[in-house]
Amino acid sequence: MDILLLDALVPEAMAWLQTRHNVEYRPELADDLVALRKLAYKTRGIVFPRQTVVTRELLDFLPRLKCVGRLYVGTDNTDLEACKERAIKVVHGSGANVRSNAEYLLGSLLLLYRRGVVAALMGHRHAGVQMGRELHGSTIGILGLAPTAQTLAGMLNALGVRLIGYDPAVHHTAAIWERLRITPVSLPELVSQADAVSVQMLYATRFKGFVNAKLLAACKPGQLWVGISRSALFDQGALAAALCDGRIEACILDGAEAKFLAESSPLKGLKNLFITPRLGSHTREARLRSSWYVAHRLYEAITAPHGGADSLPGMPTGLDLSSVMPVNE
Repeated sequence: MDILLLDALVPEAMAWLQTRHNVEYRPELADDLVALRKLAYKTRGIVFPRQTVVTRELLDFLPRLKCVGRLYVGTDNTDLEACKERAIKVVHGSGANVRSNAEYLLGSLLLLYRRGVVAALMGHRHAGVQMGRELHGSTIGILGLAPTAQTLAGMLNALGVRLIGYDPAVHHTAAIWERLRITPVSLPELVSQADAVSVQMLYATRFKGFVNAKLLAACKPGQLWVGISRSALFDQGALAAALCDGRIEACILDGAEAKFLAESSPLKGLKNLFITPRLGSHTREARLRSSWYVAHRLYEAITAPHGGADSLPGMPTGLDLSSVMPVNE
């Protein structure tokens, strides 16, 4: 086969590829690397799911591979250096979920500001009425200026929110702060002034435990937190203490690793911590954008390496792929 799909594209994008190449969809091979090596020996493009780690050893069994595709997940589970050495393109549709993640964060903020809505929707009609808050006029701290934060800032500005922000990689004099209408502040100032904090920092190992006891000691009492960053960004003990003593009233995090809420974790059982299973990126529109982007980039890598994805025929009218950028091209 030319292209092996271990993760599902939308049917239209898969059909588009099938009219141009020999394509097979075999999701069961994602957990059977021995069978994958045998079947994909001559395959030129593979779309891998979140759980499959692309190692140097695996690539040794795929000598004709020209392109590795991922729909959403980051590059932690792909050996980028080994791919570069073999001139294998890594196609990563990360930008496809920028808007969906921003809407997830906005929705999470709205839910926490009106937590009584959740209780009512769950059928607790006789629970005590919980006084809600309004986003308009409140102060939201933007922790991390990832692309999702930039889209979220526009949404919050439209709602009349005052935005303050911090990013360890962006200087406070950078023009982006003014463009997004975010006032840059120090990290202690952010957590001491904000009514709520939205976390979308790009994770690196040096940021493990970045949200720690020293930082959370400065929390404004009754603060709300939402986030889509890697859970390793948080010190579990420090977050648990802040949730228990009222510094953080409630917190919603998307896509936390399993050990984050393991039996031994101090966060286990806390009723004001809500974890969702990577729902931020799971919308029909995000899946459509990522599927078409990956399909076109696969075709480009295998058939037309000097072309451009935007110039290829067959993309649905009005589908904007401009924010979905390649990783190592």
